[in-house]
Amino acid sequence: MILEAVGIESIRLPARSPNLKAFAERFVRSIRESCLDHLVLIGEASLQRATSQFLLHYHHERNHQSLENKILRPEFTPLPDVGAIQRPSRLGGLLNYYYRHAV
Repeated sequence: MILEAVGIESIRLPARSPNLKAFAERFVRSIRESCLDHLVLIGEASLQRATSQFLLHYHHERNHQSLENKILRPEFTPLPDVGAIQRPSRLGGLLNYYYRHAV
């Protein structure tokens, strides 16, 4: 197969699992609309960098509306009410997130 020739292992999906495709399609739509449609990618290395930065942002920094605007894997304590708001960014400012340092 073509996929095996380049080192990609295919995984069989379980029978009667219609939502798996929906979750995959939603993620593909998210990464395209939020990241890839705004970049000019030159080669595989730039694509891998962009997707890895997006995955870090998606899983660790972005809030999810379906989870009551909570972060999937927070690496910090809940936001304090006082202090300066910080805005780190990824991919040259394309992906941003906001937080406050604990006082």
